[in-house]
Amino acid sequence: MSEVIWVGLIMLIVAACAFAPLGYMLSAYTKSGKSSGSSKAVGDVSGSVPGLPEDSVLKRHFLTQLQSEIEATLFPRPTDSMLQRHYDALVAAKLENRLQIIGK
Repeated sequence: MSEVIWVGLIMLIVAACAFAPLGYMLSAYTKSGKSSGSSKAVGDVSGSVPGLPEDSVLKRHFLTQLQSEIEATLFPRPTDSMLQRHYDALVAAKLENRLQIIGK
């Protein structure tokens, strides 16, 4: 009986990881410091940007504001999971470009 419970818990964890929404990539970037997209993490890029605040809370608010400005110029967030991944990758790429522009 305990094997069934363990297998069920493992399957639940795998399903949660596989189907977790990637919509709020900033929270994933700032908390774990790694990227689920194809490019470098925003945390890596943001450390070298001179215009970013030093305080972690201010930095998080600054990055969240920047992401919301980018998302406001794009089309609405899709509901399909594959399209969401592409949308998130697009937002991450635009955010990284904005951070590089700010750093210049």
